[in-house]
Amino acid sequence: AIAMASVETYVADYANPSHAKTVSDLLNGYALDQFGNSGPLPDEIRAKLCAELANVPGAFSVVATIAGEAVGLINAFMGFSTFKCKPLVNVHDVFVSPEHRRKGVTQAMMARVQAIAIERGACKLTLEVLANNPNAMGSYKKFGFKSYELDPELGVAHFWEKKLE
Repeated sequence: AIAMASVETYVADYANPSHAKTVSDLLNGYALDQFGNSGPLPDEIRAKLCAELANVPGAFSVVATIAGEAVGLINAFMGFSTFKCKPLVNVHDVFVSPEHRRKGVTQAMMARVQAIAIERGACKLTLEVLANNPNAMGSYKKFGFKSYELDPELGVAHFWEKKLE
């Protein structure tokens, strides 16, 4: 049997230049992925990403490392559930370096996100996932996520967008 390297996580300090570079590098890795943007983030976005994230109330980023190497990122944002009248945490970006997938990295990052959500009084975690990304869906289901529905007869919710620029 192959011993699995242990996964460590930390919450990035957006004011720390080393953390900011790590968040930017990992998000660029996600942008390059077929399930991301299929192309690199522009340099001007990478340069100001963490300074801008620091200005978003409740935003946080969880970085995963294996043997000191940064291998995973979750960017998350506080939201609000009107039906529960409580905060929620939206898991906005989830990325694991391709060579470190299937090693429990997402589970470790989600555990850290969940702990922060509970600490902040959140009633739930939310995320969006592409319909043709079964690996991600399997990982999220394993953590306890499921598709969102108020009433099975009305079907599951879909995430839509309207671009403004």
